[in-house]
Amino acid sequence: MNTRYPKVRTAVPGPRAQELLKIKEKYVPNGVSVNVPTFIEKGQGALIEDVDGNIFLDFAGGIGVMNIGYSHPEVLEAVKNQVDKFFHSSFNVILYESYIRLAEKLAEITPGKFSKKTLLLNSGAEAVENAVKIARKYTKRTDIISFEGAFHGRTLMGMSLTSKIKPYKHGFGPFAPGIHKIPYPYCYRCPYSLKKSHCNLWCAERLNEIFMSVVDPETVAALIMEPIQGEGGFIVPPDEFVKRIRDICKQNNILFIMDEIQTGFYRTGKLFASEYLGIEPDIITTAKSLAAGIPLSAVTARAEILEASHVGGIGGTYCGNPLGCSAALKVIEVMQRDNFAQKSQSIGRICTDRLKALQRKYKLIGDVRGKGAMVAIELVKNRYTKEPAKEETQALLKKAYSRGLILLSAGLLGNVVRILVPLVISEDQLNAGLDIIEDIIKELDGSAL
Repeated sequence: MNTRYPKVRTAVPGPRAQELLKIKEKYVPNGVSVNVPTFIEKGQGALIEDVDGNIFLDFAGGIGVMNIGYSHPEVLEAVKNQVDKFFHSSFNVILYESYIRLAEKLAEITPGKFSKKTLLLNSGAEAVENAVKIARKYTKRTDIISFEGAFHGRTLMGMSLTSKIKPYKHGFGPFAPGIHKIPYPYCYRCPYSLKKSHCNLWCAERLNEIFMSVVDPETVAALIMEPIQGEGGFIVPPDEFVKRIRDICKQNNILFIMDEIQTGFYRTGKLFASEYLGIEPDIITTAKSLAAGIPLSAVTARAEILEASHVGGIGGTYCGNPLGCSAALKVIEVMQRDNFAQKSQSIGRICTDRLKALQRKYKLIGDVRGKGAMVAIELVKNRYTKEPAKEETQALLKKAYSRGLILLSAGLLGNVVRILVPLVISEDQLNAGLDIIEDIIKELDGSAL
């Protein structure tokens, strides 16, 4: 690429993309959603080029997958070296070193000063599925607690744990039994209409309440939560909430599963968001940025928990693919060596400062929130009623890609714009993307405060 900034040469979609869209319409189901109606040709760092030569800044990062950026040379080299040896040989048939080295590394870097083991899998949803089944096996209990606003995947168990009905669950039932949900502390829209300053963490105490009226805690195997809700709208819970939930789980011998699939690998400014809380999950699920885009996920847990499975009870044909393991080992090495924690924190400060300045100027922005480089704005039609500005959110996304910026929405109400930039983005590129957001907000808002 001969530019460091977005450069749109054609309408989006351009001529070549329009040709390919006709093939897509004929052979790919419409249920597979598409945010930007064009086709990537190549990517580098935080930029991608489409088949018509348009250059985009990617503030979506493949939905939080490209923390290390596109085409990182050291990751490419690691994968090429593995390709020269072999693509695949199921770990269930014959062993290979990269699998056990990655398990060793994940035991070292995940929270918890106890003996850990790791099961490698293919996707985030598959990691969640296995975390749940292993928790059930270990505890000999059946039920699971998850949260309103949660997203844990599109498989049967993933959908059952997920909260958002449309588009993820609509018409796909019945769902897995034994799932119970409690509110997540969405303080901007408190489900109990309480103020954070004197709510006494009622949303956390709700867990004790359902143990009296909904489910016997002695039947609950695990509670699963995201340390920051992703698809739910980048909801950041109070630290005290998470600690209280963890305490209640301990009191009832309920395993604590932390879903770090989107928050992991320095997205929030630390290797794992759990580190902010001093929390040591019994089980942690990772995926997305683990292997720079090669499908790979992991369940890392206390050794005795993973050892509960009988031989042959866990695994799979492609689980822990050697290309993914090689990529993941290099990703972790580069991120730790090159101080991705500092990169993420710097990105977060710049984004938050600029977006809060826009919030003070434009009434369309109701809330700015996040941690590290996991930042979002919530758009509202009215700051007092907090009526969600869903149409304006979609308009912002469309105007953005027409100007060379790729963004994603989120939230149960569809009115949150989330930022998931590759952590290798330059400050100039970051500000160029934020300039586009500011220009569009100005157009959509119509008047400054």
